[in-house]
This record gives sequence, C-alpha cells and structure tokens, in this order.
Amino acid sequence: MDSTSFIGSAIDQVINISEIIINAITVAIDWASAFLWGWPLIILLFGTHLYLTWRTGFIQKFIFKAIKISFQKDKGAEGDVSQFGALATALAATIGTGNIVGVATAVSMGGPGAVLWMWLTGVFGIATKYSEALLSVKYRVQKESGFAGGPMYVLERGLNMRWLGIIFAALTAFAAFGIGNMVQANSISELSFKTLGINPHVAGIILAALTALVILGGIKSIATVCEALVPVMAVVYIIGALSILIMNYSTLGNTFYLIFDSAFTGSAAIGGFAGAAMKEVIKAGVSRGLFSNESGLGSAPIVAAAAQTRNPVRQALVSSTGTFWDTVVVCALTGLVIVNSGFWSDPELNGASLTAEAFTHVGEIGPYLLTFSLLTFVFSTILGWSYYGEKAAEYLFGSKVLLPYRILWVIFVYIGSVQTLDLVWDFADLANGLMAIPNILSLIMLSKILKSETEKYMDDI
Repeated sequence: MDSTSFIGSAIDQVINISEIIINAITVAIDWASAFLWGWPLIILLFGTHLYLTWRTGFIQKFIFKAIKISFQKDKGAEGDVSQFGALATALAATIGTGNIVGVATAVSMGGPGAVLWMWLTGVFGIATKYSEALLSVKYRVQKESGFAGGPMYVLERGLNMRWLGIIFAALTAFAAFGIGNMVQANSISELSFKTLGINPHVAGIILAALTALVILGGIKSIATVCEALVPVMAVVYIIGALSILIMNYSTLGNTFYLIFDSAFTGSAAIGGFAGAAMKEVIKAGVSRGLFSNESGLGSAPIVAAAAQTRNPVRQALVSSTGTFWDTVVVCALTGLVIVNSGFWSDPELNGASLTAEAFTHVGEIGPYLLTFSLLTFVFSTILGWSYYGEKAAEYLFGSKVLLPYRILWVIFVYIGSVQTLDLVWDFADLANGLMAIPNILSLIMLSKILKSETEKYMDDI
C-alpha cells in the first residue's frame, strides 16, 4: 500500500470512528434528557411547587393584586428597567413554541386530561416563580453594567456556594444557545419557508439583523421592545383563541367534561387515539406545563433582579404573574382549542401538525392567528433568553464578555436558521433541565427567608 492510500484509509477510519463516537454521545444525551424531563424533574419541580405554596401561605391568593401592580411604576426604586419591563422580558422568553406546539404534544401523549394537569402546574408554579424572584432581588448586586442577579448570586451570597453558582451559570449560558436561540430561529425559518416561501438563508439574515438591533443595546433596549411586543402578541392570541372557542361554543361543554373526566380516569381509546393510563396523562400534562412556564428552572429571576422595585416582595409578585399568563391562560386556551377541534384523536397528528389542523379548520382566522403567534412568540423568546445567557456569562467572566456574547448570539441566530444541530439541541435541552437542581436547592434551603421576607414586606406593596 502506497503512502497516499494509507493516508486516505487512515482518514476514512478516523471519520468512521468520529461518527460512531458522535452517534454514541447523541444517544446518551438524548436518553439522559428524556430521563431527566420525565418523572425525576416532574416530582422535583411539582413537589417544590406544592411545598412553596404552603411555605408562602398560598401566595396565589394575591395574583390579582400582583397583576394590578405589574402595570404600576415603583417611583424612586432602584433598578435598570421598570417592573413591567422585567415582566415583559421574562414573558418574552417564557411564552414560545411550548405554549402552542408543546400543548399539542401533551395532548397527543396523554389525551385531553393532560390539559388540566398542565393548568395545575401553572396554578401551583406561581409560588415557585414568586420565590425565585424574591431571592434574586434580595441577593442581587450592582455592577458597571447594571444590576445583576439570579440563582447564581442566590447560591453564592445566600448559601455561600459559589461553586454551585458557577455550575448553574455555565448550564444557563450554554442552554440559552439551544433552547433560546437556535431552536427558536430554526422554527421561524421553517415556518417562513412553508407559509411565505422565504429562503432559510434570507430569513436567517433578517432575523439575525433584527436581533442585533435589539440586543446590542442591552437590557433597556430588550425591555423596551418586549414591553411593546409582548402585550400585543399575547392579546392577539388570547382574543383569537377565544374567538375560535366562541365559534364552537356548542361543543364547549363536552370539551370541558372530556378534559376533567380523563384527567382523573385516564383517556380511553377514541378514534385512532390509543388511550392513556392516568399516570401517562399526568406525566404528559405536568412535564409540558413545567417546560412551558419554566417555574423552578431559575431563568426568569435573572431579569427580575434588574427591575426597579422598592422591596423584593413587590417584584416577586409581579414576576409570579408570568406563570399565570403563560400557563393558566395561554396554555389553557391552546389546550381547549385543540381538544375542542377533535383532531387530537387522529394518530397521524402530533405536535406541530396537530396544532396546525386544530387552528386551520376553524375558519379564516385560524391560520393567520397561528402564523402570527408562532413568529412573534419565537422572536420574543430569542430576545428574552439572550439576556439570561449574557448575565450567566457575565457571572463567569465579568462584564467584558457582554459584547462578544451578544455578537456570538446574533451569529448563532443565523446558524440556527439554516442548519439542524440535533446534538447541540439535545444537550441544551438537558442543560436546561439540569438548571433546576441547584435552583430548587436554594429555594428549599432558603425557605425560611422566603417566609420572613414575605411577612416583612407584604404590607408595603
């Protein structure tokens, strides 16, 4: 064998070995992600929701007061953005494809009853979102770039566990590029190509340019855009979904009965739907609800720490409304539309295809509502998660990393628009779930402080 053939053969072997290693890593990460987002995370997060609901004295009873103060300015308070600006940015990151496609996935897996269990994660998750924000504001610090906070600072300053704060920040900085960047960008480019015929490269360039215009200005620029975008996209979707349900009001009674009945008895086989045992119904609803509202993952409190607020409880209440709007309202409406359509029992439909059928067979409003909502939901998620990622990177490397991180974020928006990177997405999904572990540890270990701070400041909101 001559040297050229030997080198060629060696290169082929290296390539084959590399492919085997990559495939093995992909399978391992996919298994770990599926395992983590199964019963372990369900028990950990939902159990924490219930515990903190009790520890905070059922903080959910203040939800309407919280909604009221979220639209008020806290004059004279310290912070980088208004309370509503912080809430809008958090909602921008939270309300995304999970509110539309994720709900359909839950119904496909568990049947109509999954909608009720998803809704319950929102009701009890309000307490966890409240607790996260309270601690983040209490332990926030002021840097050259502005206020900084989140679970990493809570772990460092509240529990003297900087090493765990570093782990959380590293997971957040990496997960952001997957769940908050490339996954979202790819969704927009695919939708733009299917509905408008726009080339993915063109869509990627436009999306990257729009993202750069917003995020290069920092949190104030992001919050300003989110304050304008989030209310519009949420109101349009809520009114649109309600209009669809009103047009089908004659079957709404049966829809509610089907959801409540199957939530506690399991879903019987209907049409092509194979049916689901009660534990499958619970798992489907709770897991997708947790994934959607992110209560307990530790992401939203990062931006809560930047809010102008006179005390931690006030901003914590405002932040808790994020879970209310995301899951108790938006996810619930999506679930009602999907179950009411009857398409959930079709075995050929799952996730995005089920959502499309449910929304496009209810008159002219459906397709336009779905397209508008997906585009705006996904773009807003890119903006919100960019802030989470950069603050995590700042914790690790200091303020000097902010501009390079933002530039890298814009570049990856384009990459995500034109390429499918399954390994990166799977690892980011795993990292996203792992973020919950150190965050929940801090919530439980500091629950006494949560209770005392709530009692101390509740009269001053």
